[in-house]
Amino acid sequence: MTATAIEPSAWASDLRPLLLSLRPRFAEAILDGTKTVELRRTRLSAPDGTHLILYASSPVMAVVGTAVLVGRDTDTPARIWRRHRKNSGLLRHEYDEYFAGADLATALHVGFPHRLADPWPLSVLRGTAKFQPPQSYRFVSDDDPAQLRSLVDAGGSRR
Repeated sequence: MTATAIEPSAWASDLRPLLLSLRPRFAEAILDGTKTVELRRTRLSAPDGTHLILYASSPVMAVVGTAVLVGRDTDTPARIWRRHRKNSGLLRHEYDEYFAGADLATALHVGFPHRLADPWPLSVLRGTAKFQPPQSYRFVSDDDPAQLRSLVDAGGSRR
């Protein structure tokens, strides 16, 4: 399956945002625009145009920005590496370790990064609601803190 880019005007306004947990170095690279592909060991069922809320894991432990899912590509790990290695932010040995034993790899094409002026620490997010960041990713739910749910408004703009 090959990814396709979409125009911002085609984004659906009723898509639930996806909360992505990332190592801090990868979150920074996405926000800097140097990493445009995020890799996962499982398929992602979110449609193109889904807003992504970027959570940087330990030691940062904060929501640091947003981006938009602009495409997906799922194939064997070898083929995904050939197509996306330059935009993955990984060295070959890191890639091989991550995908060891996996039959499929998914490359998430990430665009339109936006860095929060002030990251939202986990302690703040937990102060208003029972919040648990995902191990990999999950859709934002009604049980999540209000500021997280409202980070991306229905019109497609970021706050």
